[in-house]
Amino acid sequence: MESVGVAPAPVAVAVAEQKMKLLEPRKEPLASSAAAAAAKAPCKWAMKKKLVGGDAGYVLEDVPHLTDYMPELPTYPNPLQDNPAYSVVKQYFVNTDDTVTQKIVVRKNSARGTHFRRAGPRQRVYFQPDEVNAAIVTCGGLCPGLNTVIRELVCGLYDMYGVTSVVGIEGGYKGFYSRNTVTLTPKSVNDIHKRGGTILGTSRGGHDTAKIVDSLQDRGINQVYIIGGDGTQQGASVIYEEVRRRGLKCAVVGVPKTIDNDIAVIDKSFGFDTAVEEAQRAINAAHVEAESAENGIGVVKLMGRNSGFIAMYATLASRDVDCCLIPESPFYLEGKGGLLEFVERRLKDSGHMVIVVAEGAGQDLIAQSMNFVDTQDASGNKLLLDVGLWLSQKIKDHFKKKTNFPITLKYIDPTYMIRAVRSNASDNVYCTLLAHSALHGAMAGYSGFTVAPVNGRHAYIPFYRITEKQNKVVITDRMWARVLCSTNQPCFLSHEDVENMKHDDDERHHLHNTQLLDGSPAKCSPNCNGSAGAE
Repeated sequence: MESVGVAPAPVAVAVAEQKMKLLEPRKEPLASSAAAAAAKAPCKWAMKKKLVGGDAGYVLEDVPHLTDYMPELPTYPNPLQDNPAYSVVKQYFVNTDDTVTQKIVVRKNSARGTHFRRAGPRQRVYFQPDEVNAAIVTCGGLCPGLNTVIRELVCGLYDMYGVTSVVGIEGGYKGFYSRNTVTLTPKSVNDIHKRGGTILGTSRGGHDTAKIVDSLQDRGINQVYIIGGDGTQQGASVIYEEVRRRGLKCAVVGVPKTIDNDIAVIDKSFGFDTAVEEAQRAINAAHVEAESAENGIGVVKLMGRNSGFIAMYATLASRDVDCCLIPESPFYLEGKGGLLEFVERRLKDSGHMVIVVAEGAGQDLIAQSMNFVDTQDASGNKLLLDVGLWLSQKIKDHFKKKTNFPITLKYIDPTYMIRAVRSNASDNVYCTLLAHSALHGAMAGYSGFTVAPVNGRHAYIPFYRITEKQNKVVITDRMWARVLCSTNQPCFLSHEDVENMKHDDDERHHLHNTQLLDGSPAKCSPNCNGSAGAE
């Protein structure tokens, strides 16, 4: 994908300099065709940025299109214009120049900033219905809503575009080259949104770029929809680069999935609302247990490997939580101001308490106390120790030393129960919009992108933007302050720690803007190796 720029009318000198930088071509190598090669050179697969400059600091981070390397492709009228269901729609199609801004809170003299191409149906499409052979695959861990996305992709292709050839790839990425496909029709997927999990099965790892693209080519698949987290989307990016290198007419589309809500840029990931809602059941149970016993303590472990969004939002929604521990906010146990002192004080004041802890919190403390050596799963994710069991035992050990201070502690771990449930009404609607936006983009000839809402509007986002870093709770933000106000827990950080974190956030923001303007490659994430299936 080549860098592209449009020279704008002259404005301020600073803006003009930025635009000149936008027009400088990138010189990154193309991706390796195999995951093994990508692993040896972890940053080689990164997509080239396709940037368009405009007036007043406007920057469009555009997504690839099939015509970037197949310029003579014919176009066809969009079948939606003849669809009776859309006859009452005032405007069938998205304007070609419509974009979605990444930042909506600006000052009077702010630059217009980064934009993404708006999602939705286009007036002309690059596939005729009878030529489309679409494939759908799910990778990584389970998440509420997977079946809904599958259903709406199938039904959307059939009902809106008249596509009748849709298959499912079983067992994640490795299913491309080790399993037969499953035919998907509106009838076969009619009720799957009422079930948890994924009817296609899933797995971690198994990414072999050459074998996967060989399979696409051999089976004549020209649209592939890849549902998964940041590691999966990295794998999808490698697949797109190989498809492009071979000159294939095949749209590669990502649908971001992570129950932890840790994908950058997008508003939220599907399944997150369901996870927060389901977490309430565990918190309520812990609160009842704690309240019913003398010095009762309920400890609830929730999902959140690197990001504590589920724990944070579940805490705010519940209002029964006395302490929320997340990976982004370090804590300590012993000594003045430590967690154990707070637990003891809260029990004396209230007679009971509830602690919510994200699975990735306190991992350094556990590793130090157990001399644990890091290991990884098939996706390259660090294997986590059970912080809930460890914390429960530490609390019990502390109060054993206290005479005349008996406690009753109940530990609840609902993590796998939460991710296995069916999606709620809110997530079902969200999954429908995601699926429709994805297939509109594929039919319009876009490729090498993922789809998600940005500030409430669905947009097509280049793969590199959602894989270069993870979305994390900003503990110097007001949302985390609301949690501290709700629980009345200590923040466990010194004033110096907070100031350092603010400084780091400012530096990261400035670094991204600089990289965007001068075309320098973004720093790769630890999983930037073409392996897929990360949560």
